[in-house]
Amino acid sequence: MLNLHQADIAVRDQMWHIRAQIEIDERVQQMTDFAMRRTMMVDTQVRPSDVTKFPIIDAMLSVAREDFVPTAQREAAYMGENLPLGGARVVLEPRTLAKMLDALNIQNNELVLDIGTGFGYSSAVVAHMAEAVVAVEEDEAMVADAQEALSTAGMDNVILHTGSLTAGAAQHGPYDVVLVQGGVEEIPAALLDQLKEGGRIAGIFMTGALGEVRVGHKIDGKMNWRMSFNAGAPVLDGFVQANSFKL
Repeated sequence: MLNLHQADIAVRDQMWHIRAQIEIDERVQQMTDFAMRRTMMVDTQVRPSDVTKFPIIDAMLSVAREDFVPTAQREAAYMGENLPLGGARVVLEPRTLAKMLDALNIQNNELVLDIGTGFGYSSAVVAHMAEAVVAVEEDEAMVADAQEALSTAGMDNVILHTGSLTAGAAQHGPYDVVLVQGGVEEIPAALLDQLKEGGRIAGIFMTGALGEVRVGHKIDGKMNWRMSFNAGAPVLDGFVQANSFKL
């Protein structure tokens, strides 16, 4: 027979196991909830925006967006709007990112430069489509979180580069594709110089509160731009037009 001390230990041990199982069940339920939200995101925000390329759909269904945002923002991860990260930084809304990727038509043998990766979501998505991604981020705290999230997700074809967004990462280039994760008034020449001949670049060009995504093609060393679709995002530091002024 168990004495009182042994019985107390047995009860506490049983309660610990019950609590542990409850926590496991809650985590599994949360993962299931987020997976459902991810599917809904694709079905209600991405596909209706005329994005149907399989690599994009598959990537956005595969990457857990909630793991690439601040903890306090996890519940808002799948909302159809830009997710603020502070200052002029955002995680682009799913529709905008998907349509940019659709316009760029990234191939599985291409090297992509992702400017302003933040917590790494865009780079994780692109990594499913490209041969490799160089993700540039200047906020060291974000870099640390992005590194952990990308590692946990098994994204071993992403190189995180800590440095100025306007400088890019010339040492890893030149690049087939450059993607800017935020609003711009102009794109620094340093980034355009890192684009291969025949390469593509996409950014959200803002005029006041209005913006449009433009895709540029490098042909004979010159940039040829075309408007792709309307979108908006805060203008990134360093991407303001040099001769612009406000009254």
